[in-house]
Amino acid sequence: MSYESAKAQFADWGVDTEAAIKALIQIPISMHCWQGDDVRGFETQTGTSGGGIQATGNFPGRARTPDELRADLDFAYGLLPSTHRLNLHAMYMDTDETPDRDEIEPRHFQSWLDWSQATGIAIDFNPTFFAHAKADDNLTLAHPDKGIRDFWIEHGKRCRDIAATFGAAQGSPSINNIWVPDGFKDTPVDRITARRQLESSLDAMLAPPQDKAHMRDAVESKLFGIGVEACTVGSHEFYLGYAIRKGTVLCLDMGHFHPTENIADKLSAVALSVDELLLHVSRPMRWDSDHVILQSDDILQMGQELVFSGLLERTHIGLDFFDATISRTAAWVIGTRNMQKSLLRALLLPQDALKTAELSQDHNKRFMMTEELKDLPFGAVWTEVCKRHDMPVGKALLTELDRYQANVASRG
Repeated sequence: MSYESAKAQFADWGVDTEAAIKALIQIPISMHCWQGDDVRGFETQTGTSGGGIQATGNFPGRARTPDELRADLDFAYGLLPSTHRLNLHAMYMDTDETPDRDEIEPRHFQSWLDWSQATGIAIDFNPTFFAHAKADDNLTLAHPDKGIRDFWIEHGKRCRDIAATFGAAQGSPSINNIWVPDGFKDTPVDRITARRQLESSLDAMLAPPQDKAHMRDAVESKLFGIGVEACTVGSHEFYLGYAIRKGTVLCLDMGHFHPTENIADKLSAVALSVDELLLHVSRPMRWDSDHVILQSDDILQMGQELVFSGLLERTHIGLDFFDATISRTAAWVIGTRNMQKSLLRALLLPQDALKTAELSQDHNKRFMMTEELKDLPFGAVWTEVCKRHDMPVGKALLTELDRYQANVASRG
């Protein structure tokens, strides 16, 4: 079907496809670096993975160096309509030095800043509170040993400085997302002490002032992790309260809740109490398994909730999946495109008509509309988006993905 024919069909429902396309290309998605190398990073200071983080599979083509990772990223961004962002973890420093995590500085990430300036891709940041000898017992900021806590507090402070350096250079704030794996494998008898220690550590970490025009702090909860099955110190309730009290961004990771929870439903609820949100979009087939996202119901509902609740201006959209059983670059491209497609599908709905039917309690009309709208030619509009950005679709996309994978397969 031609775009002009699809445009007319959407117009019959009162939908302006040109307005939807214009809105879509203004929405940046922060693509995560850790899909490209199976969450290994480029440090020499490492311990166990920690926190239940594990990429399974050994598909050829894993990035082994920062240059290889940046080359893979360049390829992936080259197949994504619009300009997006990069979500970078502290463990991906690029330096010949060997600083420990409480010693890292912006200069250890200069190559990433140079790449950002050359490509126009803004960078978001994350302290790395796992894969380190001082996190092997899955306690960091809540550790009973003050020396351990101080080590991680200093790491967090330095990461905020690094994020602020990125933000100042790129002209938009770098979102500095804080997630810690802290918890207990077996049932603790004193949960509140650990949570008080976590709160105190966070307060100390966030105490140095930073310009919000350059960086913004986000806090991320988790239900549980491998090794912390009985109690996660930084639970959803803990961080929701902390974000409200302290004015931080609240991160909702789709894999960090019970599989039956609808994360889209949480957006409008928490948006009444916090100013900004951060999403880590993944597909938890079995809890936090972080599969590459599809155009599944939960992803489509997430896109619709962001659009219909008017939350796009207040929400930073990031991705968080990693799969080492398939081409890593293909996973980036397909997953990020699926996030874009979910947003476009929401933008192509007759929002006013659907809300009017609901507010007038004409649930019959709302039900019929939502079903009939599924038959509209969304694909033709997406193809037009890609055409305007000179991006392949369909078999041409598969050809490009296969070609690049063949070039990197020799990495082993």
